Amino acid sequence: MMRIAFFILLIVHALIHLLGFIKAFGLTVAKELTLPVSKTFGVLWLTGFLSFVIVAVMFALRSNYWWLFGLIAIFISQVLIIIFWKDAKYGTMVNVIVLIAAIIGYSTWNFKSKFEDEVSKGILQTATIPDSLLTDADLQNLPSQVKKYVQYNGAVGKPKVKNFEVEFTGKLRKNEHSGWMPFSSVQYNFLETSTRLFFLNATMKQFPVAGFHCFKDGNAFMDIRLFSLLKVQYQSGKEMGISETVTFFNDMCCMAPATLIDKRIKWLNDDNNKVKAEFTNNGITITADLYFNDKGELVNFISDDRYAVTEDNQMKKLRWSTPLKDYKEIDGHRLAGYAEVIYTYPEGDLTYGIFSLTHIEYNCKELKR
Repeated sequence: MMRIAFFILLIVHALIHLLGFIKAFGLTVAKELTLPVSKTFGVLWLTGFLSFVIVAVMFALRSNYWWLFGLIAIFISQVLIIIFWKDAKYGTMVNVIVLIAAIIGYSTWNFKSKFEDEVSKGILQTATIPDSLLTDADLQNLPSQVKKYVQYNGAVGKPKVKNFEVEFTGKLRKNEHSGWMPFSSVQYNFLETSTRLFFLNATMKQFPVAGFHCFKDGNAFMDIRLFSLLKVQYQSGKEMGISETVTFFNDMCCMAPATLIDKRIKWLNDDNNKVKAEFTNNGITITADLYFNDKGELVNFISDDRYAVTEDNQMKKLRWSTPLKDYKEIDGHRLAGYAEVIYTYPEGDLTYGIFSLTHIEYNCKELKR
């Protein structure tokens, strides 16, 4: 609704600028303007009109650079308003609103560009890794349930995974007392460099919130911002690095089964439909239990090595699980379409996130914009 209202505001503001052009060239009576308008200034009013129309179209099309043209339009408009202050002074209020929106637009572009720059670096590094196909011979040392899962996924006979891009929609919440925030996200994982880049757009009480999670070289940070400008939450440190190592391994298990041949994984035991795994990366070792059903589907991932912020604002290890269901063909691979993320607190389980997988692409050659 806010986007629609702002678009309408831009169009109306543009049309008001057209009055100066109309009066200058005598196209019709413009009683709203009492001051005389020369043809030169009439052309400038027309330029202001066209500038705001361009801004409105770019905003509607979600162009990353609408804010830049917005600043140009504001400058042209405000100069004319100052010259014709008696008739046009109230247009300043609209320009202030557009200026605030343009600042937010710039912040959104600037914040996401940090994510995109990291993705571009990762894709460039990946390009040097030679391609090869995943064969049954690559699976021979895997536990039987893991082998069955990789085959069920349809990864055998396809290129080994060097990186992948995944998109989700869903909802998140801080605790059981807070409201759910709808979100959409895009994420890139790079296997050889153990890099995970996750960008989220959410809505909190009708206000836009953006988040950037970066896991690289064993270190991680999470940066959550209101309007992509005001920091709402920021976390980093040793605990984040360990937690994101768990998440990175979870991504491999849930979204890229072909990567489970990775030499950093040590399979500790195979007990019917439960397999325990140890994953070591950048000097950090975590463990997880993988649960499978008789079809060969991974139905849960449980680790006791992930940290969460408790009520006393301390980082503590809590059991973390991601039950999975609704397996289906997604972009040529059989994957779970639905997942929950759950922390087990002393007082009980908290489902703090629900994810629906909408798209996945392996071995990306370029950044998807």
